Amino acid sequence: MRVHFIGIGGIGVSALAQYYLAKGYTVTGSDFTSSEITDDLKKDGAKISIGKNIIPKAVDLIIYSPAAKIAKTKIPALSYPEALGQLTKEYFTIAVTGTHGKTTTTAMLALILIRAGFDPTVIIGTKMKEFDNTNFRAGKSKYLLIEADEHFASFLNYWPQAIVITNIEADHLDFYKNLKNIKAAFHKFISHLPKNGILINEKSINKKELLKIKKIIKVPGDHNAYDALVALAAARALKITDKVSLKALAEYKGAWRRFEIIKTKPFILIADYGHNPQKALATLKAAREKYPKKKIWCVYQPHQYERTYFLFNDFVRAFRKAPIDRLIITDIFDVAGRESKKTKQKVDSQKLVKAINKPSVIYLPKNKIVSYLKKAVSDGEVLIVMGAGDIYQIDKEL
Repeated sequence: MRVHFIGIGGIGVSALAQYYLAKGYTVTGSDFTSSEITDDLKKDGAKISIGKNIIPKAVDLIIYSPAAKIAKTKIPALSYPEALGQLTKEYFTIAVTGTHGKTTTTAMLALILIRAGFDPTVIIGTKMKEFDNTNFRAGKSKYLLIEADEHFASFLNYWPQAIVITNIEADHLDFYKNLKNIKAAFHKFISHLPKNGILINEKSINKKELLKIKKIIKVPGDHNAYDALVALAAARALKITDKVSLKALAEYKGAWRRFEIIKTKPFILIADYGHNPQKALATLKAAREKYPKKKIWCVYQPHQYERTYFLFNDFVRAFRKAPIDRLIITDIFDVAGRESKKTKQKVDSQKLVKAINKPSVIYLPKNKIVSYLKKAVSDGEVLIVMGAGDIYQIDKEL
């Protein structure tokens, strides 16, 4: 079978491409720009065109990113959520979802399942050191573990036997409009469970175990300990012993751009994916917890005009509370296909900085950040580069 992927460099689509490569299928694809992900896929055998979407004549199936626009074709075509949804029906699928924390929880649960001998196939929204710095693991069992994205209600395409919900909060309001609609979508997703299905949520965990877990895991912060508790609750529901689970959690090294320590000298450089107010604040609190006496800097790139606009006041409150010394906010990352001109005229990073109204918070355009930091950040200090856009690319210049 020959499968062509449009938007193959995306964190979700690329994992699915690896799945088909592992199955021995012929994989082709396209994306606007090249990246480490597309380079790795080429090494694995995928033929990829950059800049133009060239669909080979001999293709049996097209799988496309939800952000992509595709022309009408006689070739069968599925969106990434639709294609992954078909796979969920073929496996005992465990779907991890939630407003935030789903990537870390999926990663932790993956390591538990592997140590317990479940040998799962894993599709996750980040690169893991344990998976040779990829976002996919090919297992040989009936188990499929996926990170289930709630944006655009994508998870309603999935039919799992177990659902793990980290939390439900306001986000993606460009699509959902309000929290009531978000909750309604989650309830509909839960209805996809079979009668004997497993549901893990906040009520499933014992918060009294938080301090115990914090001493076991190597990644800092209450939010990571909470994610570990959720993974532990899921493991217990799958009849995995705590001895196995806690050993796996102790070995968890963290994931790509999730409080990822890039270097420690001459200053400590950390990359983080935080892109909503709650996660950004949780990460900055974790940094202060880990480095109580160090000067902490953060460069933050807001992700998507729609999110920044709808959660503007939440971002203001979060950054006012952030226990750090200096915050640099750069221009909002423009997400192709998901922004409205009307919203883009209403919000920008300068307005956010003005509303935060703290002398320690400034705005800088992206092209001036590196030169500024090289002069301002001293040896031994902590610098966190945060955002879900392309801001992580400055790490290489620092």
